[in-house]
Amino acid sequence: MNKVVKNANEAIEGIRDNATIMFGGFGLCGIPENCLKALAETKIKGLTCISNNAGIDDFGLGVLLRKHQMKKMIASYVGENKEFERQLLSGELEVELIPQGTLAERIRAGGAGIPAFFVPAGYGTEVQGDKEVREFNGKMHLLEKGLTADFAIVKAKTGDTHGNLIYNKTAYNFNGVIATAGRITIAEVEELVPFGTLDPNHIHTPGIFVQRIFQGTNYEKRIEFATTRDK
Repeated sequence: MNKVVKNANEAIEGIRDNATIMFGGFGLCGIPENCLKALAETKIKGLTCISNNAGIDDFGLGVLLRKHQMKKMIASYVGENKEFERQLLSGELEVELIPQGTLAERIRAGGAGIPAFFVPAGYGTEVQGDKEVREFNGKMHLLEKGLTADFAIVKAKTGDTHGNLIYNKTAYNFNGVIATAGRITIAEVEELVPFGTLDPNHIHTPGIFVQRIFQGTNYEKRIEFATTRDK
């Protein structure tokens, strides 16, 4: 039942070329920094990455983009990454942009075993494409499919040896749903405690969803922009 691995390098074992990976986080908040760095140090390529955003040029998923390890990005917001923009416009990177709420629900549905659902967001726009359309209560809806991945990689504030996780405030973001949608879920945590330490009422992700867990190190916790003003 002990799911602890030594470090990020051991945690990502088994990830191969052309794998599909979900990454938790929102902007640079709550991203699995250690696992991203470990992946960037490998020669793995052809990845399909699912995340709310693509990081920035030199941090987050941006490190995988810079090394051309990614063939497809499924995301909602990608505006802070110039390398992403360059690869998209040059045709080097396949991109699927999804409305943010729809992305969250597609991941949640995948984790819950729901194959598809109808949603009004995107109807009449480029998002519609050739998706099935149906009317409910006088409003048109698109059929969206649940998302799953070979691996889901998340970051939590605290976890125990059985994989139970507690996120820190807004760092909950996409981590909670993504943790449920991977065939193998990897969690890196700032603090790893013995099983039985955590109050069950405070646990956000039950350990049943997590296969590997380790205590990360040297977190930078960057932000996209620092905005200041003179007093």
